[in-house]
Amino acid sequence: MYSNISVVVAVGDRYQGLTDEQWELLELLLPKSQGRVGRNFANSRRVIEGMLFRLRTGIPWRDLPEIFGPWQTVWKRHRRYAGDGTWDKVLTALLTLADATGNFDWVISIDATIVRVHQHGASLARHTGAPSNYKNLHDEPADHAIGRSRGGLTTKAHLVTDGNGRGLAVLITPGQAADSPMLPNVLDGVAVPRLDSGAPRTTPDQLIGDKAYSARSNRKLLRRRRIKAVIPERADQIANRKRKGRAGGRAPDFDTETYRRRNVVERAFNKAKRWRAIATRYDKLALTYRAGLVLALIVEWLKLLGDAT
Repeated sequence: MYSNISVVVAVGDRYQGLTDEQWELLELLLPKSQGRVGRNFANSRRVIEGMLFRLRTGIPWRDLPEIFGPWQTVWKRHRRYAGDGTWDKVLTALLTLADATGNFDWVISIDATIVRVHQHGASLARHTGAPSNYKNLHDEPADHAIGRSRGGLTTKAHLVTDGNGRGLAVLITPGQAADSPMLPNVLDGVAVPRLDSGAPRTTPDQLIGDKAYSARSNRKLLRRRRIKAVIPERADQIANRKRKGRAGGRAPDFDTETYRRRNVVERAFNKAKRWRAIATRYDKLALTYRAGLVLALIVEWLKLLGDAT
């Protein structure tokens, strides 16, 4: 039987792999090969553990230890799951389970982080002038979500978490992309189905963000969706409002106590960047890099839900 114990023995105790309980839950959510054209999936746990090992160590796919089987199999499975939305479906299923069992905090937080692109991940031709489709998570953008910022070639990850710092949705853009315009797109990714009948829940109680999200358009969007904004004003916005006097209107409500919880999204990034292939982007394709980030978010939910079942 292939288990996490065999992984630890083969590759060392720094990589623990999934527990048996976590794998049992994940296995229920993965697609089955019955009825598909071609060979049936074999040793699914070994393949998934191979993905996680590569994500943890940041090694090239070709250098995967033999215990995980042919590296081509692991890579192709990851690429397939990235393109057909499997990892997003697994994450959504875990969010549904968490919400149904009371393990979900609807005071959500949003932020973005910069990731340096390694030279091995920047070898494809990029069309930087072409429009990028960041709403469709499963089409490769023309620029591969690689741009230039002060750090050189970079990618930016936009993440929204629940009140406990566990990931709900993530999008990636070139590193020079601004945070504020991405808020509607990332927020659209928060849709948690219900176990009983009814439409998925898409409206959190509150949204916490830093001053980068203080645009008037964002506040208008949140009011329209009846989401309480916990976002401080920028200094220039305050000065402009005061300069206009009564015509500048009132200052938006701001809950300083709730805003102290914003650090949960920062901690979520810290946890995600423990995976070396997330802290530095080695993937050429935006799809596969983002899929690795979604997989890291899935692992955090499995730690909560898998070991509790």
